[in-house]
Amino acid sequence: MNSEIPLVSICFTCRDGREGSCGERGGARFAKKLIERKIPQSTVAVRGVRCMSQCKRPCIASLSAKNCFTYIFGDLDPNQPEHIDALLKLSLSYTRAEEGFLTRKERPEPLRSSILGRIPPIGSKSSIVTDLNQDKIFNVHPSKTRIFHLVERLEYKKTQQ
Repeated sequence: MNSEIPLVSICFTCRDGREGSCGERGGARFAKKLIERKIPQSTVAVRGVRCMSQCKRPCIASLSAKNCFTYIFGDLDPNQPEHIDALLKLSLSYTRAEEGFLTRKERPEPLRSSILGRIPPIGSKSSIVTDLNQDKIFNVHPSKTRIFHLVERLEYKKTQQ
């Protein structure tokens, strides 16, 4: 991984249903509890985002870095310290992994079932990424289903003549 530190983004506006009793939104409480850990700035950066558009799975956080996979997690509970611990532990594993790529088993337990997305960086060399702009046959599914991209391009060229 490059020398940049990972960035944790937390949705400030996530509602966890406890706003009335706690006085503020779940996402803001999650962010405060993460910051209260006094994380060294050389380890991970933290920022708040006004909305991360995952309202059905609050609270939301993502982990990203330049030239690395981005991970998005939901169902994070500000009242569960293990969720905050897991996010911090994940950031350490992330910095050691090539392109920040982590398998399910490499993620801390609380973040295994709460993942909403794993987005590869542009130009990724990961084996899970397939370039669909190639003029060749490629596999897009583990069941070995083949798609003939070349045929589609030839049909498109015919319509352009």
